[in-house]
Amino acid sequence: MARIGNLIRDARRHKGMTQTDLAELLGTSQSAVARIEQGGQNLSLEMLARIGEALDSEFVSLGHSQPQHLRVVGGAQLSGSIDVKTSKNAAVALLCAALLNKGRTTLRSLARIEEVNRIIEVLNSIGVRTRWLPDSSDLEITPPARVDLDAIDIEAARRTRTVIMFLGPLLHEFEGFQLPYAGGCDLGTRTVEPHLVALRHFGLNVAATQGFYDADVRIGQGPQRPIVLTERGDTVTENVLMAAARHPGVTVVRNASSNYMVQDLCFFLQRLGVQIDGIGTTTLTVRGVADIDVDVDYQPSEDPIEAMSLLAAAVVTDSSITIRRVPIEFLEIELATLETMGMKYDVTPEYVSANGHTRLVDLTTIPGPLKAAADKIHPLPFPGLNIDNLPFFALIAAKAEGTTMIHDWVYENRAIYLTELTKVGVNVQLLDPHRVMVTGPTAKFRAAEVVCPPALRPGVVILLAMLAAPGTSVLRNVYVINRGYEDLAERLTALGAKVDTFRDI
Repeated sequence: MARIGNLIRDARRHKGMTQTDLAELLGTSQSAVARIEQGGQNLSLEMLARIGEALDSEFVSLGHSQPQHLRVVGGAQLSGSIDVKTSKNAAVALLCAALLNKGRTTLRSLARIEEVNRIIEVLNSIGVRTRWLPDSSDLEITPPARVDLDAIDIEAARRTRTVIMFLGPLLHEFEGFQLPYAGGCDLGTRTVEPHLVALRHFGLNVAATQGFYDADVRIGQGPQRPIVLTERGDTVTENVLMAAARHPGVTVVRNASSNYMVQDLCFFLQRLGVQIDGIGTTTLTVRGVADIDVDVDYQPSEDPIEAMSLLAAAVVTDSSITIRRVPIEFLEIELATLETMGMKYDVTPEYVSANGHTRLVDLTTIPGPLKAAADKIHPLPFPGLNIDNLPFFALIAAKAEGTTMIHDWVYENRAIYLTELTKVGVNVQLLDPHRVMVTGPTAKFRAAEVVCPPALRPGVVILLAMLAAPGTSVLRNVYVINRGYEDLAERLTALGAKVDTFRDI
């Protein structure tokens, strides 16, 4: 009851409500709410359900029996200003990196999304104490003397791919351990082999047996030569950085990702006392320390994928909105590509994110006609066009005159999900599992009922297309969107959209 009370208190504060406000919604007294939050009040299932409805919080959704859906009344233009929230992908990396630190870690303005919730559940299950600070999205993380991997929440771990990034921090702690197979978006086979190859330099060997990674570690072993990553992946780079952070020697990582979440992890590790040279390049030199025990505060930079999502929302609805706190250095290729398609926008002078490094601007979209890109649009490792931003170009291409090829060479089947746009009136032709042709401009988006694809960005693309479709659309089972976006329906509604959440009765 005490744990439930803490969750109710944190959710109430996050909604900006007083105990009296919540009491009025529930038809009870402020003192009863105080007892509930202190764990001193017995609660019926009916009351738990009422509290969950009042706070719009998943923690009291009994057994998650009914999925959440979105109802969209489209056809309206957007207006106003909106801030970009901090990065989802940086948040998950920093949560894993907190396992390196024996001191207290405080992560500021953290994205309160389902992916973060799942990792917190896993951390709590192994003995890590976490606490949302009052009236904030700041998370305080306090480690135990030694984590208890035997108690790991297997269900939560299997609902996130991030658990693979526990390997780097844990290999310093255990000669042998188990982790559940990673989950997350359904994007086809994404091999973990690059992780395992790279981490062998630190004495880690992994065998896959009956739904688990069985890890065997020669503790104290370090790389004898530079580690050359077989793919320039974000998570594999992060895993190696976390392994190197507590290796008391020099680790050189080549073909490293220099993407936004990797840079945030590097800046955080520097706060822990780890020396890292080459941040922002593909060669990183790490001078680790054997033991880390510091109290540290860090706020990750803003999310370039969310910024691109909001930009696409403006384009598809022919709207002028101001998107504040845009991490411009991680969107420059996307914006350059959009300029070739005829897009116009204004930006403010640059300023610096709270992490002290990332360059930000405020960007105002200017509606106008677009033309198809002259060449195919495809992703590349940073500083190229971000793979997670690619699906938004399918939506933008639907507003452009001509035919645009979108080539998603990274994932085996994500391009297939973009064909769901045909249900809302977009002319999309699938060429093969990696390529689609989008012909525009779409004469009229149409309302539809669509089951959300099991992949985050294509799901958001369909939601944004519904904003342009006159009438009422329904996007069903949007858990995957909640994995990566905080309060997206409410924030779009604040710009003039009409998006409501609901569950089946």
